[in-house]
Amino acid sequence: MTASVGAIGRGLSIGVFALALAGCSMGSMFGGGTSTADANLANATPSQAQIAAAQVNALPAIATECPPIRVRNGGEAMFRYSGQVGDPRGLQYQGVIDEVSRNCVVSNGQISVNMGATGRVLLGPAGSQSSVTAPLRFAVEREGQAVFSQKYDIPLSISGQSGQFVKVVENVTIPYLNGDEITIWVGFDTRG
Repeated sequence: MTASVGAIGRGLSIGVFALALAGCSMGSMFGGGTSTADANLANATPSQAQIAAAQVNALPAIATECPPIRVRNGGEAMFRYSGQVGDPRGLQYQGVIDEVSRNCVVSNGQISVNMGATGRVLLGPAGSQSSVTAPLRFAVEREGQAVFSQKYDIPLSISGQSGQFVKVVENVTIPYLNGDEITIWVGFDTRG
């Protein structure tokens, strides 16, 4: 039994020694040497023209600080009545915004925004509609001034007592300077 332990130990020693010798012949793979190409890159300094060309040709970057998206106060819900406004028995349907989202890409002093909202419409006691139009407005404000505002009439089918909608607005491009206060707004717009 001692002989086999000794044989295993010698085998391991020989294997480790062979591995160490193999590592020595790896050269610059593990940082052991410097090639001519490495030396040329180490001393390379780009010209201002090369830097400018690289900036122009650079791919757009996903914005690290995409403007916030908020539901406009008073625009989070809509109500449709058959009779007197506010009478729960006369409620035909109500709509609510469930979720909002956005993403941004910044390139050449512009910010391109994709924004979206999901929501649902629920029938009330006086409701019998099989389809409804949800009037949704998206807007972008920069420093308190509207730079984009668009109303979308979203048709949706009512199945049972409810229906859902998804609306995505893509590639809204606005000038962007770092530090601008930009807000994305969404909400129901039931005005005529």
